[in-house]
Parts: sequence; structure tokens; C-alpha cells
Amino acid sequence: MREQSSGAGGQRRGGGRSYGRGGHGGPRGGQRAHGHGGPPRGRPGRADHGEHRPHGPRTGLAAELRTLEGAQYGRYKGLVGRWEMPGGETLELVRGQSDPYAPPARVAVHVPGPLAALPPELLTTATRRRALASYLVRQAARAVRGERALRVDAGGQEVLERSSCTVSGEDGSVTLRLGAALPGHGRRIDAREAERLLCRVLPGVVEQALRHPALDAAAVERFVETVEDSVALRDALAGRGLVGFVADGAVLPRRSGVDDRPAAGGGVVPFASPADLRVTIELPHAGPVTGMGVPEGVNLVVGGGFHGKSTLLRALETGIWDHVPGDGRELVVSRNETVKLRAEDGRRVERVDVHAFVDHLPDGSDTSDFSTENASGSTSQAASLCEAVEAGARVLLIDEDTAATNLMIRDARMQSLVAKDREPLTPLVDTIRSLHRDHGVSTVLVMGGSGDYLEVADRVVMMDAYRPSDVTERARAIAAVPTGRHAEAESFPGVVARVPDPASLDAEVRGRSRIRARGEDVLTFGDHEVDLRAVEQIADPRQVTGIGLALELMVRRGLLDGRRPLAEALDLLDEVLADGPTGPLLGIRDEDFAAPRRFETAAAVNRVRGLRMLR
Repeated sequence: MREQSSGAGGQRRGGGRSYGRGGHGGPRGGQRAHGHGGPPRGRPGRADHGEHRPHGPRTGLAAELRTLEGAQYGRYKGLVGRWEMPGGETLELVRGQSDPYAPPARVAVHVPGPLAALPPELLTTATRRRALASYLVRQAARAVRGERALRVDAGGQEVLERSSCTVSGEDGSVTLRLGAALPGHGRRIDAREAERLLCRVLPGVVEQALRHPALDAAAVERFVETVEDSVALRDALAGRGLVGFVADGAVLPRRSGVDDRPAAGGGVVPFASPADLRVTIELPHAGPVTGMGVPEGVNLVVGGGFHGKSTLLRALETGIWDHVPGDGRELVVSRNETVKLRAEDGRRVERVDVHAFVDHLPDGSDTSDFSTENASGSTSQAASLCEAVEAGARVLLIDEDTAATNLMIRDARMQSLVAKDREPLTPLVDTIRSLHRDHGVSTVLVMGGSGDYLEVADRVVMMDAYRPSDVTERARAIAAVPTGRHAEAESFPGVVARVPDPASLDAEVRGRSRIRARGEDVLTFGDHEVDLRAVEQIADPRQVTGIGLALELMVRRGLLDGRRPLAEALDLLDEVLADGPTGPLLGIRDEDFAAPRRFETAAAVNRVRGLRMLR
């Protein structure tokens, strides 16, 4: 299920105990660092609110808290820093809380390797450590259940790289980061409750959730191996000429639009591959796995309404992420370079070459250098396709239900009625084969309303009551009967590289970096509200925060320097994050986030209303 973390509990005014609100924001932490592509831009970093951070860990947190009973709430900020705990872990108050109704304090619990006692074989690869951290943070979230003052970001069905829990490959140490609404009586410190929370509850979480001897070893191993098999399966696709794989027995339907857990009940149909598309891939732990391989090229998914076409596409859309055991889609994967597209009325477009789809406009606008503050469905989809290819997409997913019809099709009758010189749009059906042939970009399209795509499809799969069958030969026989339609384009000409102006991507407001997420739909970045509703592969609200931090990192480190094309800047971003995205992004701000892909980051850049492109 896609989860949106909320603030910690409710609030009481007056003499009652207060638990501060959840939220993001505030000044950035950390220092700007030099990276690829030139010097940093802007003002140097600084510590939050000028809080003093002692160099070494202190002792006696419980005793120190007891001296603060009834003191002004702001005295909590004097606890910022690291504290040695009796059990061997270190508790760090990373960022204080100014008053009971401010965003929660930021706390980190560091568990040394000998105390965590994680088996060395679970630490050998980045994939294993990511999976292990995901398992541990889910256990920590269960351990703090009922403690409304504590907020642990554990996520949903996807196994993402999160700042909330990290595992070191060097010494097996574990760090858990969480929000803590520090308790108070009105605006006075409630030291007794603070001592319970920080000195008893959090060490208890370590004991229950972050030490391997207390865990179900078989469940830990299963979780890690499930993720490792998913990664191995995804990595095997390109070498087999595939863009996706759906395992036999996979459960694709979800419980509801707001519950991403697998559907349950007697009506659920497990996936079974058509014989002609069935492939077998050997995995490290599951062994040989059979399922439907989705080949490179132009793939069409057809069938009647409510028979599972969009459900199959949605599974491929989320196949870029690994899933938890029991999700039903553990062995449903797509290439990392897969991007879902849709129409997006009203979005801003900045200097995109869309002339492959929009030949001319009545007002004489240059469609090879097209900008608008209010794109139509067709121009927005055309721009999004070009932007995705510019960012490096090699697989495009499109569902006719969310696409612009006039960009997708123009049949023979409409060609006869409206002459081409009066129709500026060139439909995708006429350029889709060139996308693959000339640019190596494959497509998977859900199409139930236009038979014209049968002529250009390399493979046609029909969904019937959630059961797929390969109907390619039958589709070719039907397509052999002429309709009188003629192609309106011979090729897709490619995309033009654009250079973002870093000055137009400033997250600072009154000297502070403002990066906030509102669910999965909106990123506040500086003065801009970035609408991400149409970026459908964002799997978690915390990825929106991660996108904002990645944008800020690109500007601070000079990856966006006013000379480098966006795609090259994204390449450098991938290099910076290659050894683990948590560290570099935490350097922007210690916050709950999940690491984004380059494609969602690029989509956010392209949707910043104040963006300027130089070229």
C-alpha cells in the first residue's frame, strides 16, 4: 500500500501533554561539498538554528533530562548532539524542536556492529544491505506502534533505499532515524515522559528490532533473498532481449486504489504466461523461474474492458521497484530505464522539440523549440515522451485510458475528412516503430480502441478474464486487410538535448532551503509548487522528498552548471549516488526520504514552473 506518513499524534494546548506536529521544512543541515562538474553554488551550509553540536558523545542523558523538568521548552535544544546509552548504542539528537507545536525533533539511534550482531553474509552487497535495512525498519515501526510521539518511516510494499534505516557494509552497524515529538506540559518540558521515550522506549526498540538474535532469522533471510532474486531477474532482462518479465503464479490485482496489498479471495486469477512467450530464468535463490517475457520492440496489450489490460501494465510500471515477500509481484520486473507516460493537461513545457508529433501550430509557434504555460493533452504527452527519451528512457509504457487520443491515433476516415495540412498532430502510431528501430526505445501499449496499432506491433497479447494469450499471428492477419489509412510520418527524428539554467532551480526562501512533500502529488521546492500527479512511478511520498533533495544536490554540487545538458547532469547524479544515495542526500538535510530514480528527478525538473532552459 502506498503510505503517507503523518505527523506524530494530536496536540493539546494549556496544561495537557503536547506532541508536536509532523512535517518537513526548516533550514538545511550539512555543508556544501565539491563534486563532479565544478564548484558549489550559493551560500555555504550551516547547522540548523545555530545549534551547538559537541564533538564527542556525552553520557548521562537520563540525568540531564531530569534537570529540565518544567523548564522552558526551548531548553530541549541544548540536548542536540550524541549521547552514549547504557546498552551500548548511541542516541543522537540531530535537530531540536523549537516548541511543542513545531515539527518533531530528528533523532538517530546508532547501533554498533557487535550489538546488532548481523550475520556477515547479509552485508556483502548493497542489495543485501538495502533489503536488510528495509526489514529492520519495518520491525522498528512495529516496535514503536502505540507511541504516538515517535514516527518511523517504514514504507509500503516496495523495498526502497530509505534514510530511516541504514546498514554499514564495513562493520555491520545500524542507524535508525526517526521523528520524535518531544513531550511537554504546554510550553514546559515534561522530563519524565522524555526520559521514558528516549532512555527506555528507544533502547527497547534496539533490543526488539535492530539486534539479529531477537529477530526471526528465517524471515530475515527470506526477505533479503526475495529482493536479491528480484534484482537478479531485472538485471537478466537486457541480455535476453526483454523489457519485462511476469512470473507464473504472480498476483497482479491490488485490493483497491488506496490499498496496494495483493487482492485476496477466490476471484483472484494468478498469472499464467502464454506458451509462446514463456521463458525460464535461473535465479540465485528461487532457482529456475518461468513466466512471460516481454520482448523488446512494440508490444500491444489488447482485450475487453475490465479484463486486466491496465492491471498488467500497472504491474510492469511498478516492476522497476523490488517488493516485499507476499506482495504477489516479487518476480514481476521491468528494465530500470522504464518510464510510464500519460497526457497532462495544464502542465508547463519549457523549450522541448516536439515537432515529431506537432508539425505546426495555428499561431505559428516553433514546435522544434516549444514552450507553453498550459499544455493540452496532446502537447503535454508529446513533451513528456521527448523528455523521457532525453533523460535516457529505453522502455515507454502507455495506457490509452490516460493518453491523448488525438496523439495516439488518426484513422482513415478522419484522414479523409481533415486534410493533413490542416492537422498539426502526427500520431504515435506512425513513429512508434522508428522509436525502436532508430533509437532503441521499446514500448508497451494498452490499446482497446484502435486496430491501426495491429499493423505496427511486434507482439500482441490479449487479456481475457485476467488470462493472457499471444494473438500476434491473428492480429497480423487482420492487419493485412487494407483500411485505406496512410502513414503520416516516416521516422522519429530524435530529441534535442537541453541545458537547465541552475539559477531557475533555487530551493532557498529567505536564506533557507525549502523542500517539502505533499503526499505523492506535490513537491514544494523553494517558491515553486511542482505538480507530480502525472509522474505515476513515484511509489512513496518519501520519494518526493528524495526528489527535492536530489535537485538541491545537483545545484549545490554544480552538476547543473548552465553548460551541461540535463542528461549528462543526471549521469553525474547517478555517479554521486552510486555508492549509496543516503549519505549525499542526508548531506542536504537529515530528513525521512526514499531515493528516487533519475527519471522521476528529471520529471520534477521539467515541471518546475520557473524553469529556464538554455540551448
